[in-house]
Amino acid sequence: MPQVVSIAMRVPHGAAPKESCSRMMIRIAPAMVAFSLFAAVPLHAETAPPLPLQAARKAAPARKTPQLSPAEVVAKANDYFNGAQTMVTDFVQIGGDGRRTDGKLFVSKPGHMLFTYAPPATLEIIADGTSVAVIDRKLHTQDLYFISQTPLKFLLNDHLDLANDTKVLEVTSDDTSSSIVVEDKATFGGTSQIRLTFDRDPFALRQWTVTDPQGFETVVSLSDIDLASKPDPAFFRINSERLLNSKN
Repeated sequence: MPQVVSIAMRVPHGAAPKESCSRMMIRIAPAMVAFSLFAAVPLHAETAPPLPLQAARKAAPARKTPQLSPAEVVAKANDYFNGAQTMVTDFVQIGGDGRRTDGKLFVSKPGHMLFTYAPPATLEIIADGTSVAVIDRKLHTQDLYFISQTPLKFLLNDHLDLANDTKVLEVTSDDTSSSIVVEDKATFGGTSQIRLTFDRDPFALRQWTVTDPQGFETVVSLSDIDLASKPDPAFFRINSERLLNSKN
């Protein structure tokens, strides 16, 4: 997973989404700054005795994972997205400012999505098949956008063909992971780039990074992915009752 959606315009509650605007960009998800841990290597480690010559000769070389061509990586990514109609997963998001937050993501194709952010974040992002609503529980506001204006269409389309639906800029692969960088010119405010990162075995989405038109990166990392459970359809309703509940 970062601010995930780069979009600009505030629509009062009850108003229809507009296709264009030129001002403010909203960024999704505040929280704590991430940090790294470094493990120290012992200064005095015992040296293991050498293997007997016969045992050394019998030791089999490490098995290497066959390398995938760029076309194979893209085909596997298409199969992954098109083979999953639902998704329930935990996520950790790190924004362009380094702040971290986590939460739960629910997806039901086509076009339905819910990001719920853990406190102290106050945002909730809902896609109902047509529009995306960003609800701020602290400010008691609801902003509406078209799904086509967000960079997360790869999660919501019923059928995805990365080579035809996007511009593929780069494909890389090694023994443990594969990644695809695509360009999306339809996002609000200009062109965005999305890096999709997959585990190799089994081939599954692990992370995406969105670079918005201003150059800010938002990274979303997934864990405990469930592609079998079906989310409650009520999760994806955008209505006045949901906004009123945020005021309680």
